[in-house]
This record gives sequence, structure tokens and C-alpha cells, in this order.
Amino acid sequence: MTALEILGIVLAGLAAGMINTVVGSGTLITFPTLLWVGLPPVTANVSNTIGLVPGAVAGAWGYRRELAGQRTRLLRLGACTVGGAIVGATLLLVLPPGVFAAIVPVLIAVACVLVLIQPWLVNKLKDRPRHAHGGPFLWLLVFGTGIYGGYFGAAQGVILIAVLVLGLNETMQRANAAKNVLAGLANLVAGVLFVIVAEVDWAVAGLVALGATAGGVLGARLARRLEPNVLRGAVVLIGLIAIVTLL
Repeated sequence: MTALEILGIVLAGLAAGMINTVVGSGTLITFPTLLWVGLPPVTANVSNTIGLVPGAVAGAWGYRRELAGQRTRLLRLGACTVGGAIVGATLLLVLPPGVFAAIVPVLIAVACVLVLIQPWLVNKLKDRPRHAHGGPFLWLLVFGTGIYGGYFGAAQGVILIAVLVLGLNETMQRANAAKNVLAGLANLVAGVLFVIVAEVDWAVAGLVALGATAGGVLGARLARRLEPNVLRGAVVLIGLIAIVTLL
């Protein structure tokens, strides 16, 4: 790799780490960058998934105050995410490329709408009984999001936030904190599986990790200062960018 390519990968990791912590969709920056330096698509996806894990850990640490009191909830939702990520990563390795290409933009669009109308929906559903940890329906949705996260994961955060704010009736910031943990778990599980069965470019993964870790720290500092409506707007904006990019 040239010095320019090394710098480009680190900067892409930095941007992705920040975006993933604030909203999600950092893969839309790192994945094309890895293709630009000449990696085959599957190797790029695998190396990117592994490289983004430290950024997720850094982002979750930055959100540790908002994670207070969510331990039991995250253990249950985390188990759903892990199961889904194993399925998704396996599908990536056995299915032809592009199988999910048609449905992914639709999922992101629905998530954006749900995030936008979340205050109205919560008000409409305020008298509905809610399980403290979301209940079976939320667990199923998180499992499905885990499948997507293990398979590719771009804009996984947008979908997770939409699912969590409605299923838990939590604040945007606490939902975002939980999102960082769950999305990081999906990347970690997929990364472990990829290490076992797929080719990893460890130099590239290390460069992505270097940038993503710094980005996760900076992203948490930024995101925690955002007002709920600003954070909601950022989620929708990133989601729309993701839709355009994927199309």
C-alpha cells in the first residue's frame, strides 16, 4: 500500500467510527475505501467488519452513563443479536452476492420513517403494556437486525435505533447507547466467524481499527451532546444517504 492509501484507510476508519457511534452506516465509507485500494469485495467486507469492532467498543465506553441500568436488557437483546449475526455471517459466505440488495434500501427507508414519527407513535401507544426488556416481538426484530448486521451491516444502526425507541419507549440517547453495544456485538460475532473461515487482510483491518477507535471516542462525545430532535434528524439524514448510496 502507498502512504496515500494508508492515510485514506485510517481517515475512513475515523469517519466510520464517529458515524457509527452517532448513528450508524460507517461501512458506507470504509467499504468503498477498501475497494479503492484494490481489495476483493468479500475480503474488503471481512476486513472492514473486523476493523470496526474496536470503534464500537470505544463508542459503547463513551456512552457508559446512558448504559446504566440496561445490563439485563442488553444481555437478552445481545443474545438475539449474536444469534442473528451468526446466521447473517453464514449467509454472506454461502449465498451469491447481492441477495439482499433489493430489500435493504426498503428496510432503511422504513426505519427512517419510524424514527421520524417516533414521538407521535409513542404518544399513541403510551397506554399499551410494555415489557421492561422489550418482549418477544422486539427480540425477534433485534434477531433480524443481527442477521443483517452479520451479513453486511451498512445502516444497521439506523434500523436498530428505530426498533429500540419503539420497542422500549426509551429516550433517543439511551436507545443509541444500546444500539452501539448491539451493533458492536454483531460486528464482533461476524468478525470471529470470518477469521475462522475467510481471508482477512490484517494490515487493512488494523488501519481501519486505528481510525475507528479514535472515531468512536470522538463520536460518543459529539452524540451525547445532541438534543433528541437533532439526533433524530441525524439518523434520518444518514439513513437517506445510505439509501441513495446503496441504490
